[in-house]
Amino acid sequence: MIKVGVFGAGGRMGATVCQAVHDDPETELVAAVDPRYSGIDLRTVTGVDAEIRMSRSPVAFERSGAEVVVDFTERSAAVENLTWLAEHGLHAVVGTTGFTDDDLEVFRSRFTTSNCVIAPNFAIGAVLMMHFAAIAAPYFDSAEIIELHHDQKVDAPSGTAMHTAQLMASASKEWTPDPTTAEVAEGARGGVGPGDIRIHSVRMRGLVAHQEVLLGTAGQTLSLRHDSIDRTSFMPGVLLAVKRVGERPGVTVGLDALLDLGT
Repeated sequence: MIKVGVFGAGGRMGATVCQAVHDDPETELVAAVDPRYSGIDLRTVTGVDAEIRMSRSPVAFERSGAEVVVDFTERSAAVENLTWLAEHGLHAVVGTTGFTDDDLEVFRSRFTTSNCVIAPNFAIGAVLMMHFAAIAAPYFDSAEIIELHHDQKVDAPSGTAMHTAQLMASASKEWTPDPTTAEVAEGARGGVGPGDIRIHSVRMRGLVAHQEVLLGTAGQTLSLRHDSIDRTSFMPGVLLAVKRVGERPGVTVGLDALLDLGT
């Protein structure tokens, strides 16, 4: 039985993680940290039937004997949270996005006695979509990514879109140049990601997490799309990471490394 704690337990993703950990026979929810709900019974905030009071401080993880801590917060908080976990030898599973390359280098230098899995997307289908996009990339001349998320997401492009572009750029260096010479509305062509692949971000109420990769070559196009219509879609991946983070020394970026997808 793996003892698990959750940062940001009062948020929508945090509450879903709490429920998933509580329901899985191989994991035990032992602590929940969220300064917004400090001292409040977890059942009141999340509906999870566990006798746990929300804590303000991560010290609750040490006191409860947590082995793995899941973080779904926001970048600035997560940087502090991961620093604390590394210093105290606790494994981390992270769904927070928006980290810079410098952030990742700092994490790699700190997680020496415990491990960390950071995934831009924990939905198995999304990971497969990224994998398929990388496989397809060498066979097409053009590619663009459209990512769509709920109206509370603060970073753009999404971590999933950036990771997808990075995988595709690593798989192929040959892309046709952008033909645009007159941009009537500034930003109409989206942002430029790894490999100069264009990324378009949509933020809209009613969405959860969605992404489409468009690839084109002479006489044909290929569309790869994944839709998360409920936050429970991320939980199998989160639980997989919780159970396997102890086997992955240092920092692992991307859930694909845990799925043994090969090339």
